[in-house]
Formats: sequence, C-alpha cells, structure tokens
Amino acid sequence: MSNKTMAEVIAGLFILLFLYTALSKLGEFAVFRHFLRSSPLIGRNAGMMAVLIPAGEILVALLLFLPATRRQGMLASLGLMLVFTAYLAYMLLFVPRLPCSCGGVISRLSWQQHLVFNVVLIGLALLGIQLHRLISPSIKTGEAENL
Repeated sequence: MSNKTMAEVIAGLFILLFLYTALSKLGEFAVFRHFLRSSPLIGRNAGMMAVLIPAGEILVALLLFLPATRRQGMLASLGLMLVFTAYLAYMLLFVPRLPCSCGGVISRLSWQQHLVFNVVLIGLALLGIQLHRLISPSIKTGEAENL
C-alpha cells in the first residue's frame, strides 16, 4: 500500500470515528449531557461541553475530508485524541465511580479498553501526520506539473 493510500485510509478512519461518535452523542444528547454533569472535570460546564465536543469532532472530520486541510485535520485528530486520552487517564486514576459519556459501540468498552483504544488511535494519528509529511512534497510537485 502506498504512503498516500495509507494516509487516506487513516484520515477516513478518523472521519468515520469522529462522525460516528459525534452523531451518537447528538442523537442521545440528554444522556450525553447527563454523564458529563457527573464528571468531576466537566460537571460545571456540561451544557457547553455537550455541544462543543461533538461540534469539534464534526469540524475535525470536515478538515480531514478536504484534501487542502487534511494535514490540519490530522493534527487536530491528534490533539483531540490526546485530550480524550488524558481525560480517560485522569478519570481512571482519580475517580472511583466512572460514568460513561461515549456514544454507540464505543460505550461498550471498559474505561481501560477505551484507554488502550485511544492510545492506538494516537499512534495512527502520528503515523498519519508522518505519512502526510512524506507525501506533501509529491502532492505539491504533482499539482505544479498539472498547471
């Protein structure tokens, strides 16, 4: 598989992931907001975060979808995954009763499984960023040749 194809597959995977989780959260908005309210880190800002989290996921999916913003989308994917993973780690280490604020199939994962899942996704985001760096010069050269 070429670097370009692999980068597109990784971007596509993140697009599906972020759209799926965002739509799941929006589809069960009251439940999602309720679980955020029970979070010691987010509780006071649950209403705002219940809107901003899925909106951010949708925005990142759009960045990944457009070739001109794919690099920014990969960086944003890494940022989101780092924040989500830090939140999971904090909750696992310091909160005795763990709520679940995830949507859909991902909500069936334990917190520990979710942490591993996120670490794998961080690795994929890093790989996607590196692949984009490798293919970017060839993309620019290819565009210049087609002008």
